Amino acid sequence: MDAVKVTWDPAKDLANQRKHGISFKEAAELFSHDVNYLEIFDEAHSAIEDRFIAIGPIRGGMVLVVWTEQNEETLRVISARWATRPEQRLYHSYLEGSDE
Repeated sequence: MDAVKVTWDPAKDLANQRKHGISFKEAAELFSHDVNYLEIFDEAHSAIEDRFIAIGPIRGGMVLVVWTEQNEETLRVISARWATRPEQRLYHSYLEGSDE
């Protein structure tokens, strides 16, 4: 994905920072440059809107971001947290299978 505009709800961002120790601004780094991240369609949580899970590296470590598309140029962060070890292994398995 090319760099896109990333938006979020400020109140949800504050709640996310308290709960997970990461801001949406930090998590948005995943989408701000040419990072090869794993993208998974979140079918279980997409009844109202299509939701996606992205796992990949940012400056602070490996992050998992749940997001949705608002339009072709804009995505909205729903939640973010540091990736668990199994999620990090999933990401590394993805990299091993990609054509990097």
